Amino acid sequence: MNQIVTPEISEVLKTLHYRPAVSIIMPFEPKINLETELMHKLKTAADKVELELVNNYPAEVAARVVKKLRGVISRLIFDNHKKSIVIYVSLLFEKVIYLDIAAEEKIIIDDSFEIRDLVFNNKQQKKFLVLLLSAKQCRLFAGDPTSLARIEFDIPESVYAFVNDTSERVSNFSDMQERRQITLHKFLYHIDTELDNVLNARHLPVFVFGAEKLIGHFKKFTKHTDAIIGYVHGNYDDTTLPKLEDALKPRLNEWAATKQKYLLNLLDEAKGQKKLAAGIQHVWHEAANHRGRLLLVEKNYSFAARHGGEEDLIEELNDPFDKVSFIRDAVDDVIEKILQNGGDVEFVDDKVLKDYDHIALIQYY
Repeated sequence: MNQIVTPEISEVLKTLHYRPAVSIIMPFEPKINLETELMHKLKTAADKVELELVNNYPAEVAARVVKKLRGVISRLIFDNHKKSIVIYVSLLFEKVIYLDIAAEEKIIIDDSFEIRDLVFNNKQQKKFLVLLLSAKQCRLFAGDPTSLARIEFDIPESVYAFVNDTSERVSNFSDMQERRQITLHKFLYHIDTELDNVLNARHLPVFVFGAEKLIGHFKKFTKHTDAIIGYVHGNYDDTTLPKLEDALKPRLNEWAATKQKYLLNLLDEAKGQKKLAAGIQHVWHEAANHRGRLLLVEKNYSFAARHGGEEDLIEELNDPFDKVSFIRDAVDDVIEKILQNGGDVEFVDDKVLKDYDHIALIQYY
């Protein structure tokens, strides 16, 4: 299974489709004096679910699902730093998942669970390393867009550990400069060697911070050009973590833009190879036939549909509609199909895929 499919996502994907499947997605930032308000919103959501279930399902089924839902809500953990919550409940399954991203409130009752927010949350967890260089020391951090944390680096952090014995007489200024240069190069060489071990263990992209001249020297030594996604010039010797995080923000935005450009290049390449499906109906057909390698979709795109004459066909929804053939959001169902068959999913900004009808699928070559 693709790395995007975390154990939590896998658990939801493997759940037997069984109506009614209730998905509640709710902003979840419990703070002092706001827990009561949040609980009120959740209970109101449960009331809405109960009303719809009572009107559309047998009384016994509705009562059992609502009882499970209210039980889940009563056991929620409010002492955390998450931004959203997803609650899944059916006759056969219940699950609560806390997300690191903000999400809009949704209540969905269908034959399958809403999966898009879980996948989007997983994709937003950009993790990376930050190597902080100066002529005197180095520090290494691991982090994501919300925070950084210092990690152990298995070499002396100070350049002075590499200075030769000072008992040797330095005859002139030129010799002293050369000696400093040799010491610095030795320091940078050891940093890059240890970075090798860190990357073998973590497999993360790297940002390198440091003075422009020093970074120039480091570029001559490093064997990790492919892993380094950005160099940030400046003096960061005494920078605090908050200031370092602020300095990273524009680089992370550039990273996202670069990634989108890369994904669009993949689409062009697939189109040239005649391995591209564009538009939800074509994408649905290919996904249903297990031919999806990489799905690209605008993050807010949705498509209400109904089943066509065959399993791999859908049609745009027109009122009135048959509840049996109704698909609340075909995009969410396509995401589920792609993941179940070992493919991957990437989200892009709205309108980026306007030339592809907002959704495109790269097939296996």
